[in-house]
Amino acid sequence: MVTNAKWLRAHAALDPASYLNRMASGRVEVGRWDEREARAARAGSGTAKTLEALAWLLDSSIAIPGTRLRIGLDAVLGLIPGVGDIAGTLLSSFILIQAARLGIPRVTLMRMGFNVLVDSVLGIVPLAGDIFDIAWKANLRNVDLLRAHLDDPGRARKADWAFATLFILAVVAVAGLLGWGAYALARLLF
Repeated sequence: MVTNAKWLRAHAALDPASYLNRMASGRVEVGRWDEREARAARAGSGTAKTLEALAWLLDSSIAIPGTRLRIGLDAVLGLIPGVGDIAGTLLSSFILIQAARLGIPRVTLMRMGFNVLVDSVLGIVPLAGDIFDIAWKANLRNVDLLRAHLDDPGRARKADWAFATLFILAVVAVAGLLGWGAYALARLLF
């Protein structure tokens, strides 16, 4: 049988006085609970600046003389068949991985992944893909999404959910059209 004193010692963490003593000892996190996201944003600021520099290098670091057009290392790498597109996708994926490490919501990561996917798939097409890559600038788009989330998470999340909803509706519509087309073709042939 457990005595009252033994029970109190075993459950001292539930005692308000011991809780206050632990708080006074300095073993608690500095800052209030509602400041956690702001502290995370400040911590991610250095990483965000590094990712901004990488995105600039990949998408806008080289000025084309006589024009206002800028290209990046990603477009130059895309000129190398096969290997260049893979290298560009890996470098773009690094931004996505670092955003996930910063705790960016999944819906924002989905939107960033869509940018990398479009850049990678259309970049495969010789020459036309490179021209698209110059215009699309997926890495700068992704860093803008990252920065928007770090600056105002609530507003960024609403925009991301709107994108996700439209994206899912578009996928369903394309799947429906493909299904309808397959059905129509099957009826025509058989």
